[in-house]
Amino acid sequence: MLAGGLWALTLGSLAWLTFLVGMVAVWGAAAGQPIGDLLRPFFLTVAAAAATLIALAFAPGIRRLAPATRLLFLGALACPVPTCLAILTWTQTG
Repeated sequence: MLAGGLWALTLGSLAWLTFLVGMVAVWGAAAGQPIGDLLRPFFLTVAAAAATLIALAFAPGIRRLAPATRLLFLGALACPVPTCLAILTWTQTG
């Protein structure tokens, strides 16, 4: 249950950050600014983090863990960065 909570917090934070980047991109596009310079780093960072977690999940030492323990471990690694960024942007944007 703790693993589910960590993953829910991670995915919720990532959803907020994606929404925020999307809104900034829409505002920038409406103002006539190129939005590729904003979207590309965000999606490359998310893809790189996902690829790292997948590679770690299939590492031999991690694969030997029980599935619940593996999910908890990976959730504990994935949770802090997007959650801190989401909290920071939530407080800064008001």
